[in-house]
This record gives sequence, C-alpha cells and structure tokens, in this order.
Amino acid sequence: MKNIKYLTLILSVAFVLQSCNQDLPENEAIFIESVGGLVNNATPTIAYVVGNDGTYIASGSIYQGTVSVPSMDVVVSFRSSATGAVSNEALLTTLTIPQESFATVPFEYSFKYEDLIAGLSIDGTPLPASDSGLNIGDSFTLTYRPSLSTGQTVQSAAASTVSVGTRFAGTYNIIDQLYYRIGVNRDDVGWPDQFTILSIDATTYQIVDYFGPFDGNIWYFQIDENDVISYPPETPEGDAQTGNGQPLTTCQLNPGDLTNVPCDPSLTNYVVRDDVNGADILYMTYGYFTAGSGPREFYQVLQKVVD
Repeated sequence: MKNIKYLTLILSVAFVLQSCNQDLPENEAIFIESVGGLVNNATPTIAYVVGNDGTYIASGSIYQGTVSVPSMDVVVSFRSSATGAVSNEALLTTLTIPQESFATVPFEYSFKYEDLIAGLSIDGTPLPASDSGLNIGDSFTLTYRPSLSTGQTVQSAAASTVSVGTRFAGTYNIIDQLYYRIGVNRDDVGWPDQFTILSIDATTYQIVDYFGPFDGNIWYFQIDENDVISYPPETPEGDAQTGNGQPLTTCQLNPGDLTNVPCDPSLTNYVVRDDVNGADILYMTYGYFTAGSGPREFYQVLQKVVD
C-alpha cells in the first residue's frame, strides 16, 4: 500500500497503527498519513457496575481517507486484578462504518456482560457466567481493528477499558459546583459536564482526569458504611494525594483552607442513595494548597447517570 511506510523518525502528524497482517519488529509502527483508518476519541474508560444488569455504550470516530474503512472489529480481552492473568481475545462486535470520503465519521456500539465474556477464558476456564463472580478492579480491554478496502487489517493505538466496580462507580452529571481561587469565586472557569468514577476496592473510588474543573488528574475518595465521603491522604500506591500536583486539602484535615465552600458534615461529603432509580447523589468538598499563593477550594454535587 503506497501510503503506508515504516516510521524511522518521530513525526508529529503520524497516525500510529500496528498492523495485524505484517510481522513488525518490536516497537516499530506504521502510520497512515491520509489513507484512512485512524480511530479518534474512543471512549477511554467505562465503569462497569456489578449487579445492575446494565447495557453499556462506547463510541468514537474513524477517519475515511483515500483508502476507505468498510468495517471495524472490536476485540475484547479480560484481566484479573487478583492474579494479573490475561484471557484470550474474542470478537465482541463488527461495526459497519459509514462511507464518507475524507471525513471523520462516528461509531457507537453497546454491550452487556454476556457479550463481554462470550468466548473468553483464562487457562481454559471460562469467565464467570454471572458478574457476581468478578472482583473489583477486574477489567476488560476493547481494542479496535479497522479493515481497510485494500484488504489489510490494522490495529488502532486507541482502546477502551471496562473497569469492574461497585454501586457508586459510573458516570456522573455535575449538577452543582463551586470553585474559589485564593478566596475569589471563579464561576468563569468552566467545568466538564460529567465525571467518571471507578471502583478500586469495596470502599475506595477513583475520579478519572478531573480535579474540579482541571483535567490531567487522578485522585481518590472513600465512602464508608454510613455513606460518609472522606479523602485518604495517600493513593493506593502509597503516594501523597495531590490536586494539580499540589497537596490535597480536606474538611477533616484543613478546614481553614476551605472557608468559602461548605464544610459542615450536614452539608457536604456524604451520599444520598436513590434505591428506586439508582441516581445516587454525591456531595463533595475538597481542595489543594499552592505554597506562596494560597488555597483552591472546590464543592461539587454529582448525580449518577442511569441507563
């Protein structure tokens, strides 16, 4: 294929894909400059909640270039958090991709637990027929393999992770928020529409990417048996918790640095369960402190998105 060639230099415009049909040296890649097959914006993380029998949706887009992409396979594999063992791969679904020349076109697909586990096994043992047999922290990896009109199949660098968790894992809409920077209300700073929350263990949760309105963060909170929210001083790996690289502040340990947002336990840092519809609400106050500058304070109210 004329437009496919091996990378020997780092190219800022390279579209990186690994070929499924060629034997490539380790760590070598091929790129498609304007050919077609680049997968963009694939859903990075999906919080799978044990016991809710839900249908989950993933999406993304793919570029149609001088070479078209008639279809794309989504391939699934499983990793055990308890042992680190990884399953074989199985075909989850094959997507038909709209044919629009020189355009980035969207794709979307849905799945349930029985779809994820079909054909998967570890050392010859099939995965549990019920998701109750999974462990918190287990995960499925969804990889994307576009089929080109040339007959070649390539594997995208993009992937989606389905992380297994408990009730409070999932996608949350932000229904209220406050941000104070050194005592000044910053309503002018835009927050995302949603947060993704993953389960780490029975009581520990991870917020992916956002600390208040700021992306590029991963941090943790806990929900106890009384539905009280707290913030551990360390990550599960033993590192100090931070926000934007600065020391985390909490109502429990640093109330003097959180005077412009709610800190009264009757107003924040607790869960309101919705046992009818599952649209649980989390009230959270936290912040960080920049030495030589001052406190950043955040308050947010999150409501779980129910399929």
